[in-house]
Amino acid sequence: MKHIKLILLSIITVSINSCSVYNFTGTGKIDAETFQVGFFQNNSEIIEPGIDRTFTIELQDLIQNQTNLNLVKNGADLTYEGEIVDYRISPMTATADQRAAQNRLTIRVNVRFTNKKKEADDFEKPFTFFYDYPAEQQLTGATLNTALKDIFERITQDIFNESLAKW
Repeated sequence: MKHIKLILLSIITVSINSCSVYNFTGTGKIDAETFQVGFFQNNSEIIEPGIDRTFTIELQDLIQNQTNLNLVKNGADLTYEGEIVDYRISPMTATADQRAAQNRLTIRVNVRFTNKKKEADDFEKPFTFFYDYPAEQQLTGATLNTALKDIFERITQDIFNESLAKW
């Protein structure tokens, strides 16, 4: 019985100690306390009203939900800046009578990440993702909301992984 208690105590100790180095978001230990997300202006040729604000908020929310960093307006340890540089709708597949059967919305966001504590982590790079939808649907209302949710979820997660999770 003493051996079982000793083994259980060892397993619990190892489990608790290993959690301090790694967490479930994959970030490990972040050497920062604050972050800020600048407004991501929509500089694409096609302007969809409100997507710049939506994207900025989505990125802020993701970082707040997956880290213990505090959001500040300026002077942060980690800074995210950039712009939406492409918002494009293009036909993807055609029917036998040469009509589009499926369209694709593609959004590309250019991101500049600055880490005051570790300048080697700084980067500037584009992040892109897409959403396919039936050509007979208009990209408005629920279809647009679903497309933006899927695209922004993927792009913000990719930005998070590149800047904090190092995947």
